[in-house]
Formats: sequence, structure tokens, C-alpha cells
Amino acid sequence: MNIRSLENFLALAELLHFGRASAASNISLSALSRNIRQLEEEVGAKLFDRDNRVVTLTRAGAKFQHYAKNATRQWRLICNELNDSTGELHGEISLYCSVTASHSILFDLLNRFRPDFPGIEIKLHTGDPELAISRVVAGQEEIAIAALPDSPPRGILFKPITESPLVFIASKHIDNIAIPGGAGKSGNVRGRMNKWSKQWAEVPMILSEGGLARTRVNEWFRNLGVNPRIYAQVAGNEAIVSMVSLGLGVGVVPKIVLDNSPLADRIKTIPVKPLLAPYNVGLVVLKKNLDNPLVNAFWSL
Repeated sequence: MNIRSLENFLALAELLHFGRASAASNISLSALSRNIRQLEEEVGAKLFDRDNRVVTLTRAGAKFQHYAKNATRQWRLICNELNDSTGELHGEISLYCSVTASHSILFDLLNRFRPDFPGIEIKLHTGDPELAISRVVAGQEEIAIAALPDSPPRGILFKPITESPLVFIASKHIDNIAIPGGAGKSGNVRGRMNKWSKQWAEVPMILSEGGLARTRVNEWFRNLGVNPRIYAQVAGNEAIVSMVSLGLGVGVVPKIVLDNSPLADRIKTIPVKPLLAPYNVGLVVLKKNLDNPLVNAFWSL
């Protein structure tokens, strides 16, 4: 099998657009289409569903994507080992993190990593932090910066970097939301939380769609005996900060997100009791991926 065909397949599997994939692969659209057809003939399965407007991976294509990533990674590693007499590592590793983590954590890691390993390229993907560990488990990424869940998947290794409190936030300029225990019209922050149960039931909440933060918020409200009024459920903590800054409701985010947000000056934190359990943030890999010297080099930071 031609390694170039695998690379063409991976470009199309990631971009799901023949035009963009052909540009990324530096080949013509017709050559890319021909390579994909030949690859499907060789494996004996349809890898993509495509029409004039949409390209999607088939179930077989998703399985083949995992194989193709491993195969191209091993190809680059053996080429590096056989052709580089200096012993310097060369190649590419994929890393996933949130936009906030790319600013607050990854910047420092790369500043330390680059001088020692200039031949290793980092292919960075950013997005919802709740997807980080699942992408590593699925083989879509080799490393992620993520919060450690209460029950980590088997085969995962976690190396802590920092801890971030999980905080309730509201706009500094809201005048139409009574915040139990908060500053302003709702009054006394020293009151016990059960005193404010009825008020919390009326507060519009902007929460994560799922994941660790949502689990902990749900448990907090359950212990308070409150069925929260959900105004919006969003993916990504940065989006929660944005909506809260507009005065649309109260949100819950890791403090590290608020500290690194350009909207931080529009936001106030709300003291609550009991406190939510903090985020333990660090590097995540599959244990078996540490056999890859490129991944191991980054992990060793």
C-alpha cells in the first residue's frame, strides 16, 4: 500500500472536503479522487459517503482512519530511525486542548519543548475540553491537555500540571437577575445556601452540555434540592463566559477559563457554599502511546 494514499485519505477524513483536502495534500482534485477510489478498491470497502455537497466517513472509514494514523506514524518513525545518524527526533505528534489551555498551559510547554526537540512538529487541534480524553482514547490524538475525570478510562495515564477551582459567574452589569448569596440586590453572602434554595430555582443557568463540570453542577443543585432553570446548554467554557457577559444568566466554569478570557473584566464570581470540587488539569496519553519516542519526549516535560 502506498503511504501517500494513506496521507491523502487522512487529509480527506479530517477536512471532509475534496477541495480543501487536495490543497492540503498538494495534488489535484482529480488525483485525490482517483487515489481514494483506488484505496477503497484495495481495502474492499467504501470509506466515504459523498455527493455534490457533503463528504462523510463511513463506519468502515472511521475504522480505517485509526489504522491509517498508526501506519503513517510508524512509517515516519522508522524512516527517522533509519536515516538520521544524529539521533535527533523528527516527526509529528497530534495534541488536543481547549483554546484556554492553548494560551495558559501549552504556551509554556512549547517554549520548553522546542529548544530540545526542534525536529518534532506539534499538530494542534482545539475545541471543547470535554472531548479531550475521548479523542485520545479513540486514537484521534496522541496527547491532550484535559481535566482528570472522576473515573478515568482504562489505559489512560495522567500527569497533573495545575488545579483550577470551578466557579459560579455572572455579569457585573446585570440588573434583572437576583443572585442568591451574591452581591447587590440579593444581599447577604454569608447566609447558608439552603436559605436561597427557592431563589436558585429561579436563576437562569448557562451550563455545559455535559462532562465533568456539568456532572458536578448537577450534583451541587441536587444536594441543594433544586431543579435548576436551564437557559442554555453550550459546548465549550469560553462560550459560557461570552453568554454570561451579556447578562443572559449565571454560568459555571473553571477559574482558569475566566482568568484567560478577554471578557474577564465584565464578569464577577459568585461566592457559594459548598464549593464545587476543583479541576485537576494535566497531560493525558494512552499508556501504549509512550512507546512512540516523540510522544514520550513531550510527556517527559
